[in-house]
Amino acid sequence: MGFLCALCVLCGKKSLADGSLNQQNLKNTYSMRQIFLDTETTGLEPRLGHRIVEVAAVEMSNRQLTGRHFHYYLNPGRESDPGALQVHGLTADFLKDKQKFAEVTSEFLAFIDNAELIIHNAPFDVAFLNHELGLAKLNPVDEYCATITDTLKMAKELHPGKRNNLDALCERYQIDHSKRTLHGALLDAELLAEVYLAMTRGQESLLIELETNSMDSAAKLSLQNLELIVLPASQEEMELHLQQLEKIERESNGQCLWKRLDSMKS
Repeated sequence: MGFLCALCVLCGKKSLADGSLNQQNLKNTYSMRQIFLDTETTGLEPRLGHRIVEVAAVEMSNRQLTGRHFHYYLNPGRESDPGALQVHGLTADFLKDKQKFAEVTSEFLAFIDNAELIIHNAPFDVAFLNHELGLAKLNPVDEYCATITDTLKMAKELHPGKRNNLDALCERYQIDHSKRTLHGALLDAELLAEVYLAMTRGQESLLIELETNSMDSAAKLSLQNLELIVLPASQEEMELHLQQLEKIERESNGQCLWKRLDSMKS
C-alpha cells in the first residue's frame, strides 16, 4: 500500500486519495488536529439497545501527542452482555454512579471539533457514537469532525492475510502493550496513536521532502550566487590517483573508462 491509503477517510467525506494530491493537501493533513478514539460497549449492536460504557480520546498535533485527552466511564442504564463484560470488566455496579453519555456530549463534541478522528474498526465505534448522539437529538459524529480514518482498513491493506487487531499490530511494530490485560478505552486510544505513527512513518518522510522542495525561491537564488571554492589535488594525491587508474586498467583488460576519457581530452 502506498501512503495514500492512510489519508483515506470514511463517512462520505472527500479523501485525498480521490482528490488531487499536492503539497498543500499533505501539509494540511499533518497540520490538522488528530484525535485517536476508542469506546467500550455493553454489546456488539447498538440497534439492539447496546450502549457505550467508556469513551476515550487522545489528541495529536504534527505527529506529537499533546497530552490533552477526553475520558469518561458512562452509565449505560443496562447490563453488559457476558461476552462484553469479559472484554472490558466494567460492571453495572461500577458504572451505576457514572454520568450518562448525554451529559458529556458538549465536552465530547468540543474535543473532536474539526479534527480527524482515527479509530480502529471505525464503523463499530461510529455506529455506537451515532446511536448515542441520536438519543441526545444530535447529528451524526461525522458532521462535527473533519474526517474519519479507519486504521483497521489501513492495516489490512498494509498486511493482507495477517492478524490486524490492536494486540497483533503492537507486537508487529514492537510497541509495549503489556498493561493491556483488559480492554480499556484510554489505554487503547494511546496504543492506537503509537501504532498509527508506526504505520505512517513513510508519510512523515514524504512531508519532510515536500517541505525541502518548497524552499523559498529567494533562498535558492542566494545559493546560486555563492562562489565555488575549488581545492586542487596535491602532487601526491595525483600520483595515487594515477596508480589506481593503472590498477583498474590492468584488472579490466584495458577497459578503464576514466583513462579513455583522459585520452579523448588530450
